[in-house]
Amino acid sequence: MPVHWVDVTIPMHPNMTVWPGDPPFAFHPSRRIASGDSCNVSTLTCGTHIGTHIDAPWHFEDSGSRLDAVDTSIFFGPATVISLPDLKIITANDLPVAPLPPRVLFKTRNSHFPVDGPFRTDYTALSPCAAQRLADDSVRLVGVDYLSVAPYKQVGQDTHHILLRRNILVVEGLLLDRVKPGECLFTALPLALRGADGAPCRAFVGWEERNA
Repeated sequence: MPVHWVDVTIPMHPNMTVWPGDPPFAFHPSRRIASGDSCNVSTLTCGTHIGTHIDAPWHFEDSGSRLDAVDTSIFFGPATVISLPDLKIITANDLPVAPLPPRVLFKTRNSHFPVDGPFRTDYTALSPCAAQRLADDSVRLVGVDYLSVAPYKQVGQDTHHILLRRNILVVEGLLLDRVKPGECLFTALPLALRGADGAPCRAFVGWEERNA
């Protein structure tokens, strides 16, 4: 059965929103045919947690796995999109009573924020108790629609620690405005960086197309 895929990746460009203090995205010409070179080649620079990206456990856990050591099977498979459009902080009480699946994506009001606007500190994020519920249900991947799964400047960074200590991968910066809640397919393809704390990725959400 064919699958309809939606690209949920933030396009990378010099004016994109970045986490305060992180390196901005830059794209510079190295060689150009118009300048007499035989081909076009460019140089790009950015941080590992820019735009749509994956957090490896080593991002917050010094003994945690680096990106090239994680189980890549979690990057592909069924997921559930949970829509919580009216919340600023997601708690355990806001999650479904039924056990959660291995991949959970949170669609919130963040999905309507511009991807090239000023950084917003009031984005919706997960509380530690929500993170603990995900860990208790053996969730393996959590996706969110802003640049952090945790509230801005969370004291102790408990949300990150609870997830990453359990080797739960975190995909941040998803564009879920065109994604409906419920069951779907999810694919995230991080750059294959050795020894990394995370990496930008391309991500897709899909649904099987059924005949009417």
